[in-house]
Amino acid sequence: MIMPAIEVGRLCVKNTGREAGKQCVIVDIIDKSFVLVTGPKKLTGIKRRRVNIRHIKPTEEKIKIKKGASDNEILKKMKGEIKPKKPLTKKGKKTVKKSRKKDTVKKGG
Repeated sequence: MIMPAIEVGRLCVKNTGREAGKQCVIVDIIDKSFVLVTGPKKLTGIKRRRVNIRHIKPTEEKIKIKKGASDNEILKKMKGEIKPKKPLTKKGKKTVKKSRKKDTVKKGG
């Protein structure tokens, strides 16, 4: 399989860190190892930040944006390309309560 090129406007998926699995857009190429990406935050929850290219996986989808485009410009271009982030809820998560009591062993006789 041929890997899509790292270029401005390329949609990517972050594959490491706390934002793993979320989609983002390449806004600028900093050097051979780093790119500037954004979600935008309102849409996917990813802030505009510098990312190592080894931490993202480019997809075949691309939007037409200029280098350094603002989040508002990207939002207008994307309209439905990326699914909005789901709100975080505690529903469905099981919590395990740990007992704070220490087991005591009876001494003597």
